[in-house]
Amino acid sequence: MNSGKQIPTEKGMDHSVAILREGYRFVPNRLQRFRSDIFQTRMMGGQKALCISGKQAAELFYDNERFKRQGAAPKRIKESLFGVGGVQGMDGESHRHRKHLFMSLMTKESLKKIAAICRGKWQQSATEWETMDSIELFPEAEKIMCRTACEWVGVPLWAKDLSIRTKDLSDMIDAFGAAGPRHWKGRVGRNRAEKWIRDIVERVRNDELYVEETRPLYVVAWHRDLDGNLLDTQTAAVEILNLLRPIVAIARFVTFGALALYDFPQTREKLTHEDGQYVKWFVQEIRRYYPFAPFTGALTAIDFDWQGYHFKKDTLVILDIYGTNHSPELWTEPNRFKPERFKDWQGSPFDFIPQGGGDYDKGHRCAGEWLTIELMQTSLTFLTQDLTYEVPPQDLTYSMTRIPTHPKSNFIMENIRVK
Repeated sequence: MNSGKQIPTEKGMDHSVAILREGYRFVPNRLQRFRSDIFQTRMMGGQKALCISGKQAAELFYDNERFKRQGAAPKRIKESLFGVGGVQGMDGESHRHRKHLFMSLMTKESLKKIAAICRGKWQQSATEWETMDSIELFPEAEKIMCRTACEWVGVPLWAKDLSIRTKDLSDMIDAFGAAGPRHWKGRVGRNRAEKWIRDIVERVRNDELYVEETRPLYVVAWHRDLDGNLLDTQTAAVEILNLLRPIVAIARFVTFGALALYDFPQTREKLTHEDGQYVKWFVQEIRRYYPFAPFTGALTAIDFDWQGYHFKKDTLVILDIYGTNHSPELWTEPNRFKPERFKDWQGSPFDFIPQGGGDYDKGHRCAGEWLTIELMQTSLTFLTQDLTYEVPPQDLTYSMTRIPTHPKSNFIMENIRVK
């Protein structure tokens, strides 16, 4: 940096291995060591990156005048998690236009519809579980979310294909912070899933597959860009997967919710007899407390100064999501699970960022955040008010170095009964 305050810098040419070794604590560990809310490191083959954390950092990061997303995501992430050409990597008016497509699908009526679908899938699965000695909740929840997502979007899903479709979407999610076999599984899953959805889009456009005009599949298949052109089939497939994949990812939050019910039994009693408010606080605290997305990245669009530090154009900047959601400056007793903290919470779009921050319509905050909350509430209400089960001895710990993480045992449940 040529001017401004000196940014604390980590020694070494590449700290990618340290990210794999430290996981969710990589950025918080160094911020604590440097006693700063910013530091410089190198990752992904030695690329220079500035890591920032906290509310003011999030306000900076989601400033669309200062940051751009195009070119920020590493190729390996595009090849597994996001896909190429999706909304996450767009900027400016083209991004706002594409983002409006997603936001148009998040109406109250649409959320009510997907919640009803989800509840039906839980009911159907639970009836089957009654005949089984035990189940692992995490993979079962992924299947439920896959079935829910496909029915809501309008994507045909045959029973014989459920396992492979769920696996592909799950592998794409699991590849986010992985190297080696997990990453390659994610790439294989994405390639197969994209082919699946491309074929469906072509069938819709050729009038070979009927789908209601209100279904997301129809809306995306016939969406036109700013020049009035239909999305190419590949891009349409990527965006439809940007609806299906995040819904399957909700299974991780649901599994952590079941873990919270077990680790903090007083919450189960409140959820069982609550009036609809406590579950909202409970869901928000799960999203804050448990590890989901560790961080996110963008590139500086211009040269600028922030808090005395100078940022040069085209610098990679990493926003610490996990650390911000556990900052003692923003949260009282941040490492304590306390749903009641959201009772009178008056937070901003920048201090609680499990799925990004800032403005929904114009910014890069996740368009599906409301959907996530709705499906979590539906799922956890079902687990507490419509189901009884036992939790046998098992390893319920989760790794803070594995990204993304989940309970090691997948949360085993026995003696399941529908009330």
